Amino acid sequence: MSETTRSASTVGKMRWRRLIPIAIIVYIISFMDRTNIGFAFAGMHKDLGINDAQQGLAAGIFFIGYLSLQIPGGYWAEHWSAKKFVGIMVLVWGVIAVLNGFVQNYWQLLLVRFLLGVAEAGIWPAILVLISHWFPAAERARAYAFWITNIAIASIITAPLSGWILTFSDWRTLFVVEGLFPFVIAAPLWWIFVADHPREAKWCSPEEREYIESGLAADEATAERLSGGKQVGFRQVLSNSIVWRLTLVYFLIQIGFYGINIWLPTVVKTITGGASFEVGWVTAIPYVLAIIALWYNAKAADKTGRYSTHVLLSMAVGAVALVASVATGNNIPVLAIVFISIAVAGALAYDGPFWAAASRAMPMAVAGVAMGLINAVGNLGGFAGPYVSGILLGVSGGSFFVSSIFLACCLLAAGLVMLTLRRGGDRPVGEPDEPVAHDTDEAR
Repeated sequence: MSETTRSASTVGKMRWRRLIPIAIIVYIISFMDRTNIGFAFAGMHKDLGINDAQQGLAAGIFFIGYLSLQIPGGYWAEHWSAKKFVGIMVLVWGVIAVLNGFVQNYWQLLLVRFLLGVAEAGIWPAILVLISHWFPAAERARAYAFWITNIAIASIITAPLSGWILTFSDWRTLFVVEGLFPFVIAAPLWWIFVADHPREAKWCSPEEREYIESGLAADEATAERLSGGKQVGFRQVLSNSIVWRLTLVYFLIQIGFYGINIWLPTVVKTITGGASFEVGWVTAIPYVLAIIALWYNAKAADKTGRYSTHVLLSMAVGAVALVASVATGNNIPVLAIVFISIAVAGALAYDGPFWAAASRAMPMAVAGVAMGLINAVGNLGGFAGPYVSGILLGVSGGSFFVSSIFLACCLLAAGLVMLTLRRGGDRPVGEPDEPVAHDTDEAR
């Protein structure tokens, strides 16, 4: 165990109590504004006359826009200011989220959804950069894991809240009300409490500041030693097969996860036949289980070091449970909800092991740019999943069974591709989780 790790318990923990909760809140609202369209589909179908395939495209086109600022967002956060960049983009996405409630036709909806993707695009990598400024490598995996729970928490909040709004109003009010949250919640918290670096935060004690800065300095020295002092650019990232395999895994996972997430309210309504409020509460159940699965799968993966195997296991569980839920359908509604809950948990539980494996499998010199590329290209799966599922839903006469087979195959394929990264991504049992040198050519 390193000296940095040993001293972690002797310093303050304000970075855990301030930065991570606020980052979670900001991204909860971001995730809410991108996925609440799943609850608006029924009203849009009636008012705008859009079919299943068009609904899928409207949900998925967000991720075309989302591709735009992934790498620039991370770059600006690193070389300018994560606080200022995210703070500005929170306000921009809030305006566009509200505009969703005023669209008058299908083409306006596509444009606004695309622009919403652009506005939110750089926030994820910018927060990753911010966390890297506050948490040395010995703590970073846990910091990322806590922050990533925002997806499950957002889904838990979005489902009943959206269902409740729809009980007394329509889909337009849904977009307007939830679109105001960036202004009244996210932006004030972010601008008041977040700082780019420990030296800029008055609430950070001298002991905690010294711990963070010395840890980051040690990490930088290690990275310099392992890279041999070589400068690795974007060209080297693009030519690295490990990066592209990780991107493929992430792309397939996003197809499965967002395919399930966007259509989940529709599936739950079909299974239960309940009103909007009931559908909202039932839709929240899978994400409660997902938080538990996310934590325990990451904890187990850290213990065994078999990160790729734990990604495969979560994908396999999600795939099988998804098909089982849809196959059970209306015959046994309670069992169907149990299976769909397990499916969502499996589709999310990969996160910790995946990024842990990514940080080990890739040469450290290219990790920052590579992760931006993985998130940028991989998130295109968020376009493909809802869109293809919508097409299959229409072709199959409204049955989600064919769509579930497609999404399950994508999840399972992601797990199988992940196994090809065992050599570099897994940590042998008994080996401390310290940085390991990886020659770029040999790792391929």
